[in-house]
Amino acid sequence: MDQHSWLTERFEENRPRLRGVAYRMLGSLSEADDAVQEAWLRLNRIDMATVDNLGGWLTTVVSRVCLDMLRSRKSRREEPIGAQVTEPRMAQGEGADPEGEVLLADSVGVALLVVLDTLTPAERLVFVLHDLFGMPFDEIGSIVGRSPAAAKQLASRARRRVRGSPAPSDAGRARQREVVEAFLRAARAGDLEGLLAVLDPDAVIRIDGAARIAGGAADAADTPRELRGASTWATQLIAMSRGLRFVQPALINGSVGLILATGGKLSRVLTFTFTNAKIARLEVIGDPARLRELDIGVL
Repeated sequence: MDQHSWLTERFEENRPRLRGVAYRMLGSLSEADDAVQEAWLRLNRIDMATVDNLGGWLTTVVSRVCLDMLRSRKSRREEPIGAQVTEPRMAQGEGADPEGEVLLADSVGVALLVVLDTLTPAERLVFVLHDLFGMPFDEIGSIVGRSPAAAKQLASRARRRVRGSPAPSDAGRARQREVVEAFLRAARAGDLEGLLAVLDPDAVIRIDGAARIAGGAADAADTPRELRGASTWATQLIAMSRGLRFVQPALINGSVGLILATGGKLSRVLTFTFTNAKIARLEVIGDPARLRELDIGVL
């Protein structure tokens, strides 16, 4: 086997792991593939005699490429959360891999992708490499240009933000999650009876202007809408919920709620107020300014 064939084979062995690192770093399948491709190009430009650990070298290169991409992303825009919920390549049909995006998002967790998007580039890299892939802090420190101790501090800060605010009690949070998951199952299945079973009869739903959808676009009036009485709005909610794939329970300001995101880009949040183990109030939030103020954590 010649050197090029050997190098290609070794790279393909590492590709799934490199793609996983890049996707967790960037929250975008197309950008993750770009980062992995850049690592391949750089690999072909170096003297292999200088590389002792090919897997470690590739992970370092992909991580640095992702870090540069994250920093560029942060510096060039302050894009409202949820402004783009569809990957450009998927929208244009160029190199689209929607099933791959869904599978990766499911394996990583939509809530985790959303929370990672709130971290600084350095925090995100350190958390992904250490907490998700087990890389030691001395190696991570060299990637981010920090000491191992400083990298450890970044990981601790990121970990606290990922966990979010604590719920009042584990038992209370578990019960909230049961109710929210039953709500989501019923809404997706079109089970009106099941939905009404977890709603207080006098439950209120409030949908802000940015979250209201009419003909595929945000409601022009941009005004919130509030409906009272579960039986008056449950059927409408079921119609809104069909086909939603990127919905997942998450901790929102310490309470269990739901987030809607595609490719890690948060677009809407559903918060719940509970009374006697039933949902007394549901708020659908789509306003980017309000979304940025929420403390979202992973269950």
